[in-house]
Amino acid sequence: MTAAAHAPTASEYIVHHLGHFSSQHQSKIVDFSIINVDTIFWSVVCGVVGCLLMYLAARKATSGVPGRFQAFVEMVVEMVEDQSKAIVHGDRTFIAPLALTVFVWVALMNSLDFLPVDLVSGIMRLAGMEEIHHRIVPTADLNGTLGIALGVLALMLYYSVKIKGAGGFVHELFAAPFGIWLAPFNLLLNIIEFAAKTVSLGMRLFGNMYAGELLFLLIALLGSAATAFGFVGHVIAGSIWAIFHILIVLLQAFIFMMLTLVYLGQAHEAH
Repeated sequence: MTAAAHAPTASEYIVHHLGHFSSQHQSKIVDFSIINVDTIFWSVVCGVVGCLLMYLAARKATSGVPGRFQAFVEMVVEMVEDQSKAIVHGDRTFIAPLALTVFVWVALMNSLDFLPVDLVSGIMRLAGMEEIHHRIVPTADLNGTLGIALGVLALMLYYSVKIKGAGGFVHELFAAPFGIWLAPFNLLLNIIEFAAKTVSLGMRLFGNMYAGELLFLLIALLGSAATAFGFVGHVIAGSIWAIFHILIVLLQAFIFMMLTLVYLGQAHEAH
């Protein structure tokens, strides 16, 4: 049987590349017992790399003329500090480093999308495990982005209680924005607001990164066409999209950081 007979169709190719290395097969839409091991692994790797980069920048920082790496890190830190000052009024000893961590972490996870789409599948094939699914980009997994968003929700609730007190926070849930006489409606509205912030925060990042990953796969399929047009189109479209995707990767990290600051800033304010 020829190799062409074993070649996957376009749909099989995409399904394989969008599959996860999970703890068990997913048979229903929502199953919280399933763990996407690849998402957790690459999230931890990016977190460790981000912490290592910040550690090296702090360790090698000098008061003289900074090198390129130190200058770049100082620009990022200054940008985050300026945004935190403009949005959050109060003690920022934890919030500014948190925003920096979020930006660097999300940017690194997004940047994994620049790796060749067939890199992991090729490694798996060489290892004799070509049937195993494995995705590299954690932010293209809704579980990963919603997990980060839930962490932001926990911080929103924590600062709401810390700044306003438990009694003040509960009172705000029932009294804002229409007054205590409409307490049931206020509570429902505030619950919906917290849920909408969390879901939209995770869905926005997931949607953009998933679309970018899918487009890279479609461009790869264009290159598989055994024609000169397919090859040229693959090179041109891939180059253009890769350059444009640099903006998306950084912009989505910036937006996620900004929304985190905005939500934490709102937790510091009373209605």
